[in-house]
Amino acid sequence: MDMIELERWKPSEADPRKLEYAGQPTAQEVFEELKYRLESMGYLPDEYFLLDSHWENGREIPKDADIFCTTDYGSSEGVYLDVYLKWYDEERQKSITKSFITGKTLGENGNDLDRMFLISSAITKAFHGNHATHARYMQIGGVGEDTGGAVVHLSQQEQKTIIEALVEQRERQEQSMSQTEQLLRRMTGSITEYVNTVGMRPLRMSGYDKTILAIQDGELSAFKDLYPQTLKNHADDLLIEAAGRPGAVGRKMTLLLLVDVEQFPETAYRAACQKAIDINDPEKVSFLLEQVGDHVPELSPSFHGEMASYAYLDHRFIAKEIIKRCSEEQIAAAPSYLLEQFAADKDFRTLSALVEKGISGGPSTYRTLHMLTCEGHDSWIAEELLEKRMWVDLDDYNALHACVQNDAVEVCKLLLDGGMDFDVYQQWAKNHPCAGHEETLQALTDHWSEMQAEQAGAPAELQQGPAMGGQTLG
Repeated sequence: MDMIELERWKPSEADPRKLEYAGQPTAQEVFEELKYRLESMGYLPDEYFLLDSHWENGREIPKDADIFCTTDYGSSEGVYLDVYLKWYDEERQKSITKSFITGKTLGENGNDLDRMFLISSAITKAFHGNHATHARYMQIGGVGEDTGGAVVHLSQQEQKTIIEALVEQRERQEQSMSQTEQLLRRMTGSITEYVNTVGMRPLRMSGYDKTILAIQDGELSAFKDLYPQTLKNHADDLLIEAAGRPGAVGRKMTLLLLVDVEQFPETAYRAACQKAIDINDPEKVSFLLEQVGDHVPELSPSFHGEMASYAYLDHRFIAKEIIKRCSEEQIAAAPSYLLEQFAADKDFRTLSALVEKGISGGPSTYRTLHMLTCEGHDSWIAEELLEKRMWVDLDDYNALHACVQNDAVEVCKLLLDGGMDFDVYQQWAKNHPCAGHEETLQALTDHWSEMQAEQAGAPAELQQGPAMGGQTLG
């Protein structure tokens, strides 16, 4: 595979034979590409491999930065691998070193330490290349969770012998395919590279298998040659695989498929969007969602909202970007638990965007209001949201009850002002005891009486109250 670049370059418009600087990649994109490569080789640390929070939310790699790794036993347990970025800050006139990625393995014996050093070596080569044709290292033996095994030094002739044996195994033993491909990637850089330049006989692999390998290895030229012959029977699988391939090459593969295939089933397109979210690629997610209407017939109205909810779990930055780009119709059709998810974070800005675009509280309303009024610190958010737009069903007495239990008097008053019937609630509450909140109930009783008195003195046409089905406030 090509080295992972810490700078972006593109052909010069003046002279396409030359490259010109095109800016810095985001740290998240570099991390996802590295993680994808390590995982494809079976080289992810078994406990975790995490990007430092400083580099999240679109932060770019500093210009002229370099990368290096350290590996050592932890103070308590396991072996740690730390990846750092180092660059010179012109403004501060000093060299800066900052943590970039941390990986950990639970094991802490000598074999575990050796394995983490091999992973460190793989990371270094991913950014700096091999720089030589020296013999490589590989781990053999052990399956599944076994991270022991033996590290064996191989001559070039021995390496060739094992590669050919692994290729033969891949052809014949489908169950061992994943592990075999991981070993091939460790030893050759990419399977497609081996197939194209080293193989001494045609491999008994289908065109679809070769296309998938080209996606996984990031071999764009091989992919362009292979994928047209497999579209008829495998377009859905190819889209899902390409959508989960990080970096610019994954985006180009995804674009090619969308250009050549008019329609996909919603299930496949949904899986592709989720793959793009999983690799934290907001650019690809945005592109896929922009194109979904042209490629998925009879698209579910809630599709965009469901993607935002899926992204919320691990990639909230993407979830917020999806919400920003959604139309009012798309948010109005979004699942109500999307509102509940952001209520858990007390994220007023995103909650406001959802409410202003017409999301319904639905069955999640009482949980949303409970989270916002619990302990009283964030009741103001609930008040602001209720004053913005319709989003609570008038017969959802669980919502009012949640606010009574949290003694959120002002929020309760807004629900009553919006059309909820306090008399009906009191009848309903007989089956839902609420001891210890007498002062709140008395305040609401007084407020309800004042409302009734004001309504009695109003003209007849204004005494009917708001229509049932929801409340409109503000």
